[in-house]
Amino acid sequence: MKKLFRRNQGKDCLGKKMAALLKNKRGSGYVDQAVVILIAVVLGALLLAGLYALFGDVVLPEISRRIQEMFNYAG
Repeated sequence: MKKLFRRNQGKDCLGKKMAALLKNKRGSGYVDQAVVILIAVVLGALLLAGLYALFGDVVLPEISRRIQEMFNYAG
């Protein structure tokens, strides 16, 4: 793999960029990306938990009550 990049290093700009990226050992891009994905997963889970609680406690009982009132011909 290194031979391929060394061979292309002097010929074109892309080879030089690829060699520079391979020499970079910071890894900050991967860590940043992992943190963003983790935050997105946590926020998504919190949003789903909130919606589940809202529908379970507020929306579904209200819908059930309204349907019963709608079909209650005696009252």
